[in-house]
Amino acid sequence: MVRIIKGGVYLYNNQVIVENNDHRTVDEFNRKLKAAGEPPMSVSEAPTPDRARKNTICYRILTEHNVAGSAERLRLKFDSLVSHDLTYVGIIQTAKAGGLEEFPVPYVLTNCHNSLCAVGGTINADDHLFGLSAAKKYGGIYVPAHQAVIHQYIREMMSRCGRMILGSDSHTRYGALGAMGVGEGGPELVKQLLGNTYDLPAPEVIGVYLSGSPQKGIGPHDVALSIIGAVFKNGFVKNKVLEFVGPGVSKLSIDFRNGIDVMTTETACLSSIWLTDEQVKDYYTVHGRPEAYKELKPGSIAYYDGMVTVDLDKIEAMIALPFHPSNVYTIKELNRNPVDILAVVEE
Repeated sequence: MVRIIKGGVYLYNNQVIVENNDHRTVDEFNRKLKAAGEPPMSVSEAPTPDRARKNTICYRILTEHNVAGSAERLRLKFDSLVSHDLTYVGIIQTAKAGGLEEFPVPYVLTNCHNSLCAVGGTINADDHLFGLSAAKKYGGIYVPAHQAVIHQYIREMMSRCGRMILGSDSHTRYGALGAMGVGEGGPELVKQLLGNTYDLPAPEVIGVYLSGSPQKGIGPHDVALSIIGAVFKNGFVKNKVLEFVGPGVSKLSIDFRNGIDVMTTETACLSSIWLTDEQVKDYYTVHGRPEAYKELKPGSIAYYDGMVTVDLDKIEAMIALPFHPSNVYTIKELNRNPVDILAVVEE
């Protein structure tokens, strides 16, 4: 169902996984390729981790957004920012105190997290008025209350293949549409508003190799919970980027991919990115932004620091119990032994 491969992994033509070790030879590569029906490589084509890691989608996007001279210590500038009404007031007030004169990049302010309905309007109308006035003064994009939810608005209106988006919400994830989303605390958005950078060591990249297709009745959260259950407690993907690849991607609708992608936050990863295809192209076209599409895929030989393989055919209906989404069981397991399982949870 879900298998973890520790150590380096090569992915050949988005199809063949070759686990790396110090003694891997061209002949060994070619035996693996031959078994998969792929053409052999020559000695001069033999990959090395340093060369092949540059063929990941993640590496290319991070490089395009890195303003530092170093590939080891990144200083990132994002293409756009997004906050909801639980966070944008403090962010803008802090940036204003720091000398903010205008938003340097598109900054979307949605009103979907602090919009309690009440007689006569919304309880938090003062926050919303502040957001509207800030958008007018500094040049932001204001989305009124009850019009849209933060992440769906960004998917439909702001995401773009190859872009990076920073949001003050932990589930800032748009990887299924070709954009790397990062969810952070307010101070990181303040830094971007004031022209500073998001600084971090170059993250490791973990491939998530999807094969097969889900059975009838299996949804995106079943897949997501299966992955979370396999990688959270052992910290396998913590602060790393998940790159979704493999032939199984094409078997999933965009909504299905989005449903998996938004839950990658619960793995403790930094961000996520998926290969893009005709379905992504159609999504952007339907939403009136065909120019936002660009094909993203790994190079012919890409190197990952680890791999999570997911056989979609074998994913079962899952349930997450308190107190974290990694506390997962199959529905069958829970039905067979609910008393003991719930007793463990209560402890």
